[in-house]
Amino acid sequence: MGWQLPNCLSYEIVLTPMQASLIIPETQRPVDRDQIEAVEPLVRPYVRHTPIITVAAQDFGLDALPLVLKLEFLQHTGSFKPRGAFVNLLTRPAPPAGVAAASGGNHGAAIAYAAMRLNIRATIFVPRITSPAKTERIRGYGAELVVAGGQYADALAASEEFVATTGALAIHAYDRAETILGQGTVGLEIEEDAPNIDTLLVAVGGGGLIGGIAAWYAGRIRIVAVEPELAPTLHAALAAGRPVDAPAGGIAADSLAPRRVGELMFPIAQRFVERSVLVSDEAIRSAQQALWEALRVIAEPGGAAALAALLSGVYRPDPGERVAVLLCGANTTVVLPGEVRNERSADHVSQIAVEK
Repeated sequence: MGWQLPNCLSYEIVLTPMQASLIIPETQRPVDRDQIEAVEPLVRPYVRHTPIITVAAQDFGLDALPLVLKLEFLQHTGSFKPRGAFVNLLTRPAPPAGVAAASGGNHGAAIAYAAMRLNIRATIFVPRITSPAKTERIRGYGAELVVAGGQYADALAASEEFVATTGALAIHAYDRAETILGQGTVGLEIEEDAPNIDTLLVAVGGGGLIGGIAAWYAGRIRIVAVEPELAPTLHAALAAGRPVDAPAGGIAADSLAPRRVGELMFPIAQRFVERSVLVSDEAIRSAQQALWEALRVIAEPGGAAALAALLSGVYRPDPGERVAVLLCGANTTVVLPGEVRNERSADHVSQIAVEK
């Protein structure tokens, strides 16, 4: 089946003036609350409004307080990424060569899924560290999968070469206004469903998710960035006053370890992210295990990182503080009874595949 113009693009013609303003050059596109509110009706037919639950923090061995959890891992493809993917594909017409993306896995799966829904060709570049759960999702949605290099930066370079050669439309995983606006709809939903929270903990890789959420709230609540100690991209950028290269390792490397945070999100983070905290790989594993034991929820390492900040004590709420945690991804292979394992461990062949 050849490429054809998706029907969704004709829908753009009848958007409200605010929504129609989305089809403008990226350099002119603001990332703010108004623009996030405008894209939400556009993507609503294609993404899930994921639920929140309120649990007792005692369930996780913490002091008595209600804890709000946003279950964004219930989104299509197992992560928040389809939100930005659909904003890109619904507002940026794709050429006959289709779209191309580099990804640690979740972005690629989201682009592949959105392209499948909209009948657009997709080519996805991933590094070797990408979880098998994620690569199988990408293939399952019908995209062409290319494994390129050992880290995200290698896959990005291969993707950029492909775009230059073929004319495909590049869709960046986090450093693109459309991507950040789509991810910002997570914040919109959290405010609708939990309007009284004081603090929201968000895991950070390239920064598209926290950039969109911080733009939505615009300082009205405390936004806390959570990163692995072995991939402190935003932490390093905030210390330097600009995006800088940082280490890219640890068990969450396929989702939380780009070389640096995005240029577009960084000024938003400088203005609206209250602080960045770092968590160890051990703390992330413990958070995965705690989610399984308390809620029978299976989260990937990047999806559990925000909770790890609470459980490890690197973020300590004040008395009476109303805290929410974003659980943002569940594309992993786990689970043996009583133990959560790193999916890239030597024991991988004995693990049970979940949410592939």
